[in-house]
Amino acid sequence: MTLNNPRHTERNLLPALVIFLVFLCEGCGVYSFTGASVPPEAKTISVAYFQDRSPLVQPLLSPTFTNMLRDKFVNEANLDMVESNGDLSLDGEIIDYKTTPVAIQGNQTAALNRLTITVNVRYFNKFEPDKNFEQKFTEFLDYPSDADLNSIAGDLIKRISEILVTDIFNKAVVNW
Repeated sequence: MTLNNPRHTERNLLPALVIFLVFLCEGCGVYSFTGASVPPEAKTISVAYFQDRSPLVQPLLSPTFTNMLRDKFVNEANLDMVESNGDLSLDGEIIDYKTTPVAIQGNQTAALNRLTITVNVRYFNKFEPDKNFEQKFTEFLDYPSDADLNSIAGDLIKRISEILVTDIFNKAVVNW
């Protein structure tokens, strides 16, 4: 009497499963393991410089945000960056950069302050125009009220920009 060895069966199924997954992904357009799904025809992206039009302009914000957005699409969607007229394109502006007190204590002082950044984004997809959008994205981080904003602004801007860029990327090409 022969018994089936479970390890032998698993070893035979693994290559078949891998081949199945490869063919499954091929049928869904260009797919990457980052979750990005772009039309197979799309080869380029253009990301315009996001001007800071907020009432309180922060010099580091525009270049930091724009470069992070460009890097995300080039690295994770496997698209080539072009100056303009990309198969996919993003443009917009930073419309708000503000700090507000939160967590008011009994003595009417804030234990924390909140840095909030809002960007308005327009996304265009030449091959799937039904996925075009214009949307505002807002994110914030809290920081201790006794901290000097000027000394921590660079780190906060970078961290908030990372969250915003991920949200924009997901809306544009992950379709969440």
